[in-house]
Amino acid sequence: MSAGPLRTALTDLVGCRHPVVQTGMGWVAGPRLVSATANAGGLGVLASATMPLDRLAAAIREVRERTDRPFGVNLRADAGDAEERVELLIAERVRVASFALAPRPELIARLKEAGVVVVPSVGARRHAEKVAAWGADAVLVQGGEGGGHTGPLATTLLLPQVVDAVDVPVIAAGGFFDGRGLAAALAYGAAGVAMGTRFLLTSDSPVPDAVKRAYLEAAETVVTRQVDGVPHRVLRTPAVDALERSGPVSRLAVAVRSAAALRRDTGLSWGSLLRDGAAMRRARGLSWSQVLMAANTPMLLKAAMVDGRADLGVMAAGQAVAAVDDLPGCTELIERIVADAARSLDRLETLRHPAP
Repeated sequence: MSAGPLRTALTDLVGCRHPVVQTGMGWVAGPRLVSATANAGGLGVLASATMPLDRLAAAIREVRERTDRPFGVNLRADAGDAEERVELLIAERVRVASFALAPRPELIARLKEAGVVVVPSVGARRHAEKVAAWGADAVLVQGGEGGGHTGPLATTLLLPQVVDAVDVPVIAAGGFFDGRGLAAALAYGAAGVAMGTRFLLTSDSPVPDAVKRAYLEAAETVVTRQVDGVPHRVLRTPAVDALERSGPVSRLAVAVRSAAALRRDTGLSWGSLLRDGAAMRRARGLSWSQVLMAANTPMLLKAAMVDGRADLGVMAAGQAVAAVDDLPGCTELIERIVADAARSLDRLETLRHPAP
């Protein structure tokens, strides 16, 4: 199947062929998946939250070796070394900087000055208005159907609100997995779609096969606060059930072990972790116990996504997981999505110009 390009404000802005974005999923969106997405004509986004600076630099260079297409890097705006990471993206000529939280205005200004496209993720209209006023080039809007950290408002309600509120391209996320969804997002006024779960379930994803099978067999997701204190959409696993049943002392013990494991895995010192925690606490208004719980997320995700322990780890998943039943390569997936979207748009056009 060969699909012609769908030109939108997103493709014009970042230089990709198709308005399809692969999100920066921790432990999943590494150089292999990002470059496969980019080579297929989409925008691949490298996840960097669990990488120390030197490992991020190596990952960016590996993507460069695998593709000459534009790609992005997802950054934590509240990281203690956010400025150094921004300078790395500039030095490596990365096309897009995406952020899970709103970056400070000075970070946006520095990136834009260097020609890097800035795309924060938002879960509310007011957040989109704020970052657009600060100079963001586009916004990624995730509705409550999306996996990982999520909000209460459905994409079908949130997306039109944001499209009407800002004058920058809007990327729709949360519940997208096929070409009909892309066509619907374009009809709402979005410039493209972003998908996490659908790209996780490709043959180019590095996730172990046993974990992919668990995703393909899943019929539903749950939203829990017991992973790191904020709403998190995941598959129901024994680890999630155990966290749901545990009390505050048990959860705190898990968080301490996770923080120690995170330090060992990333090579960061306790001082660096504490500085990151202090920055996170200021940026998100968290207590120190909530900051400590935040260490759960990367390590419990790693247990599943890297170590292959679906029984011990947390498996972030959007509600679209119930509609996914195969593992195509990124090229096949994107071409299928764009071709199906084109057919959907053609069907809509016939309603405006019915045959006599």
